[in-house]
Amino acid sequence: MIDIHSHILPGVDDGAQTIEESIQMAEAAVKDGITHIVATPHHNNGTYNNYKNNIKIQVAELNRTFKEKGIDLQVLPGQETRIYGEMIEGLSASEILPINDDTNYVFVEFPSSSVPRYASQLFFDMQVAGYQPVIVHPERNKAIIENPDLLYSFVKRGAFAQLTAASVCGKFGKKIKKFSEQLIEANLAHLIASDAHNTTSRGFCMSEAYSEVRKNYGLDMVYMLSENAEDVIAGQVLQAEPPHHVKKKKKVLGLF
Repeated sequence: MIDIHSHILPGVDDGAQTIEESIQMAEAAVKDGITHIVATPHHNNGTYNNYKNNIKIQVAELNRTFKEKGIDLQVLPGQETRIYGEMIEGLSASEILPINDDTNYVFVEFPSSSVPRYASQLFFDMQVAGYQPVIVHPERNKAIIENPDLLYSFVKRGAFAQLTAASVCGKFGKKIKKFSEQLIEANLAHLIASDAHNTTSRGFCMSEAYSEVRKNYGLDMVYMLSENAEDVIAGQVLQAEPPHHVKKKKKVLGLF
């Protein structure tokens, strides 16, 4: 199993703080069935900055540590970049790191409660420049929850979306779990990843998330999501069905 979003690098953001915590996370990942994990530290989010070349050096060091410890987990380089207007320039200047370095897939994080108006134009410009934006955890974005058509418009124009495994498992609450299901049903979710920060409050649960998907949507959906994770790190074309608008649930007698 491949996990394309994690905060396993030690001491660089709000994920693992020490190498010991990174080792604990690695052991938990292996136990959950993960063989490859992309380290995606926060970048440009107002608190943390982690640049491409630094991340690659730290990933190489972490791989050496895991090999010495006999931990069978391959760490790949990535970055979770908060959206900003000069992202294309950042890619050209080797500031921004695409997933697994040499692919054209780029993680884009929105502020937790909003979606900038320039996002649509930026995504278009990124695609013209040869990059594919992957929107991280849209199911936890307040603006998208209130107006799912925001995400629909991005996906319709070629962007991809990655759900958090914990959202699918219900660890962020019933509302976000339900919204995650609606996004899957509307073909507005193409990938699932852990976004793990530690082994306690923000751990893995990838296998549990895939079990939920299998239970609700069958093996075909599991295969699509898991194969897309493989294709992201290989730089291959992702599977994507035509998106639909999220159906609004009618309220009955004001009880729901």
